Amino acid sequence: MALMTVKRIGVLSLAKMQGVVMAVIGLIIGLIYGIFFMIFSAVIMSSGGRGSGASAAGGVVGGLAMMILMPIFYAVLGFGIGALSAFIYNIAARSIGGVELELENTEVGFQSSPPPPQPDSWTPNSSV
Repeated sequence: MALMTVKRIGVLSLAKMQGVVMAVIGLIIGLIYGIFFMIFSAVIMSSGGRGSGASAAGGVVGGLAMMILMPIFYAVLGFGIGALSAFIYNIAARSIGGVELELENTEVGFQSSPPPPQPDSWTPNSSV
């Protein structure tokens, strides 16, 4: 087991990773809310009340907007928060030290073997 310390985090590296993770979360949340808005607008439209067509159209547009805009919003927000988090971590790690991680090799049955023997040198004119 090796004890290692994370002394510095790449600001852009963490920002990109956090942006992608948050975009996926935003996509999931956007799909849920978008479908909810579309179902709600279909219920309003099926009720046939006064102004139901405009409400239904607004619900469909709102649902599609949620599905498109939420991942973008979450990605931008995640990128910014990831960059800020890495920046603050680097300042804190410089003054109080980094996070210690204990790492262990978990590969089962892995054993290093010696390299194969070198072939004998052979020259065309030599007799055996």
